[in-house]
Amino acid sequence: MKKGSVLLFFFLGFLVHAQENTKFDRQEIARIETELASDKMEGRAIFTNGIDSASVFIEREFKKCGLSYFNDLKTFRQEFVTKGNAANNIIGILPGKSKPEEYVIFSAHYDHLGIVEKGEDKIYNGANDDASGTTAVIVLAKYFKELNQNERTIVFVAFTGEEVGGYGSKFFSKNIDYKKVVAMFNIEMIGTESKWGKNSAYITGFEKSDFGTILQKNLQKSIFTFNPDPYPKEQLFYRSDNARLAALGVPAHTISTSKMDSEPNYHKLTDEVSTLDLDNMTEIIKSIAISSQSIINGEDTPTRVK
Repeated sequence: MKKGSVLLFFFLGFLVHAQENTKFDRQEIARIETELASDKMEGRAIFTNGIDSASVFIEREFKKCGLSYFNDLKTFRQEFVTKGNAANNIIGILPGKSKPEEYVIFSAHYDHLGIVEKGEDKIYNGANDDASGTTAVIVLAKYFKELNQNERTIVFVAFTGEEVGGYGSKFFSKNIDYKKVVAMFNIEMIGTESKWGKNSAYITGFEKSDFGTILQKNLQKSIFTFNPDPYPKEQLFYRSDNARLAALGVPAHTISTSKMDSEPNYHKLTDEVSTLDLDNMTEIIKSIAISSQSIINGEDTPTRVK
């Protein structure tokens, strides 16, 4: 082996080791999660003051991360009208260094179910569904900005309207060139342990592309594991914000830990921050970052969805 090759080998080995030992700040994750799921967000129902407050918060976080605006937008808001009312996604990007026309998307929905009129607890805080995923998107934006090694453009997006028909992801998919999207990491409900326990999650539509296989390969030296969706009867691949781009052939998959056969707080008023395992959630976000690295740096390109 030539001297230059030896140096490159050790550099790459050091880089992988450094990435695997990246410390994601659990306190920072708790701060973001707690804000998004706070009572002042009023359950983040679409077309409400509460969801607008959540939007302002996410926009502020994207600005702090140093993200750029998407396409020809002048702000982080991608505004549209649905059912006669104004709504908006929040989008920020990190332009790619050598492959700027190839996109890797990290997404989650920031809307939830709002409030009820009666009862002592009236707010659907949606801590797991999906403040946890939105928190992950914000934290990943900060991580990749600081890492500053993305060869492909990374798109970070918080969708609205998922709970009432996927309006945000529908609009987004019509306003992005899907042929440029290499992969989509949609993150949905990662605040509780999966059916396999800690340090594990599942990928919807695992068999429809080699997206999951690539992620597993990148985690070979980790104790974390990604598994195929164990709830095929729930048709989860078609029920979240990945579905719109997946229908166009994009390897767009959802990462989740939600136990869909026994999740006690799913779509309930009790979905609050106190019910989440923030330590495990921190490890999940870290593992998503590590597992995505070869896609972001242009080494791996997942096959299109069948």
